[in-house]
Amino acid sequence: MKPIFTFLLTICTALPLFAQNKSMGQSDPEAKKILDAVSAKFKTYKAVKASFTFKNEDNKGKVLGIKKGSLQMKGNKYRVTLTGGQDIFCDGVTIWTYDPAMNEVTVSKFDPSSNTITPQKLFTNFYDKDFLYKLNGEKKEAGKVLQEIELTPYDKSKPFFKVYVLVDKATKTIYSTKVMEKSGNNYIYTVATLNGNVPVADNVFVFDKAKYPGVEVVDLR
Repeated sequence: MKPIFTFLLTICTALPLFAQNKSMGQSDPEAKKILDAVSAKFKTYKAVKASFTFKNEDNKGKVLGIKKGSLQMKGNKYRVTLTGGQDIFCDGVTIWTYDPAMNEVTVSKFDPSSNTITPQKLFTNFYDKDFLYKLNGEKKEAGKVLQEIELTPYDKSKPFFKVYVLVDKATKTIYSTKVMEKSGNNYIYTVATLNGNVPVADNVFVFDKAKYPGVEVVDLR
């Protein structure tokens, strides 16, 4: 199964920001209002702790795997952890991707340029320049009223052809995101808990080699 960070990057990885492609039509203004509200609320958070489930399905809806994970963010720092899987640390300067199965950490340089997609950008303005989007309506799930927004990427070379975002109407937060790949696989992550007003220490975002005896370091900087 894809690690969650790879999944997040699949949605909108390294896309240059370009004007809307008029040949595909105009995005739905009602959908934009909803997404803008989600983005505005997220930007008020000083630090975020979230938990989620990550599900992989085939094109017939058969579940191929489910994992749980956690996400922590503060400013341009983040940490994404899959239970029993990868652990990604970023302190705003360096990114460490730790693979527990191989006891190996890959080190790379964080690029703060506008073309770099981070978990923070995923929850803010990733949609506005790279997708045509529309509001499909509302549905009820888990006792919540959810607004479904369908996004179609302008870049047809991407491995996915649709993204469906469910927004909690009451809290103006993302409830789930479903990415439909051309290969026939679907990747869904559902936010279980989200707290935007919690203290998060800076050392959470730094990989401490001393805590991983015998770890192999692959430095790509």
